[in-house]
Formats: sequence, structure tokens, C-alpha cells
Amino acid sequence: MEIPPVVIDRLPLYTRALSSLQTEGRDVVSSQELGTRLGVTPAQIRKDLSYFGRFGKQGRGYNVQKLLDELHRILGLDRQWRMALVGVGKLGRAILGYEGFSPQGFRIVEAFDASPDRIGQRINSLIVKDTRDLENVLSKAPVDVGIVAVPAEFAQDVIDTLVKCGVRGILNYAPIAAHVPDGVHLKRIEPVLALQSMTYYLKSSPRPTITAARG
Repeated sequence: MEIPPVVIDRLPLYTRALSSLQTEGRDVVSSQELGTRLGVTPAQIRKDLSYFGRFGKQGRGYNVQKLLDELHRILGLDRQWRMALVGVGKLGRAILGYEGFSPQGFRIVEAFDASPDRIGQRINSLIVKDTRDLENVLSKAPVDVGIVAVPAEFAQDVIDTLVKCGVRGILNYAPIAAHVPDGVHLKRIEPVLALQSMTYYLKSSPRPTITAARG
């Protein structure tokens, strides 16, 4: 049975909500409460989870720890994932400085750049390597995911090299419609496109009146 991509995209949201519930010391949660937290209907949650098996009991809800463990297994979050970053400009440095990867099992183990000014720099625990050595390095020490944070005109070449090195997952920040072969999973991260979609709604929405606070 083929699982719709939109269902896969919602699973990390369920995982995050369950992690929050676990932190709060909760043992059980209903689909109603989980849906309220996420803005999803309880029926949608039950339907999404039904693709992977039967979870919870009617009238009793879901065991938070058990469902969280199952979702970790389904998403592959019960193991460590090695990642390589290509592009260590302002965006790349921000990605390297992001502390949310490691707790979720994602570890950047290599960083590459084409600029002589950046090659050889130490950032956190990594030494920035030359992108010309990308294929040689990753052929000897493979990674699971490639993060592409280079200018648009270089992105497809970088992606092609990552694919050649056996990288099966690519997170692309470059504003291009990149091409990858079957079996390679590509995610585009483009904040400008998200903003442009948002302004469609903002342009026709009246600006709220802000009442000045009285001193």
C-alpha cells in the first residue's frame, strides 16, 4: 500500500507533540487532544496512523511513550544519520550552528566550501574542506544526507556529485528545481516561496487596528 507523502510529512508533527506531552509527564493522550494541539482533526490522526498499524484503544487514547517509540521506528529516528553540508556562507554557518539536529539523531560530520577564505577554517568541531574533494571524501566515508547551501548556479552540480557518492537524501536550500534520479529523496527549503504564498492572503486582509496602550 502506497502511503501519501502528506501523511509522511505529518508524522514528525505528531512526534514533536508527543515529545512535548512526554516532557509534561503525560502517559496517555486522546486523538482529540492531539488534534487540538496540532490543528488536525482526530479522524485525520486516526487515518494517518492506520497506514502503519493499530495504535491505542477506543475510549482510552494512545500511550504516549509507546506511540512515540513506534513513530521513531517508522521515521527511522531510532538511529543516527550522518550528514554533509556543502556551502559554508552565512546560511551554511547558521545551519552548522543549529543545535536542534543532534538531539533528533542528525549529525553533520563534514562541511565543504569552494572559497579559499573558508577552506581550512574550523567551525565547531569541523574543518571546512574543498568542494573539489567532495567526491573523494564521501566515497571513503559515506553520509546519509547532503545539505546544499550553495548559490543556485552551482547547486545542480553539487547535487549530482552527492548522488554519485551514494547520498540518498538531499536537503536543498538553493532556489532551483533540482533533478535527482529515482531512489533519491529531495526536499526543497525555500523561505521566499513560503512568504510569497503568505502574501497572497495578506494582501486582501485588512490590517488590524492597534490600540495604543494608555500610560
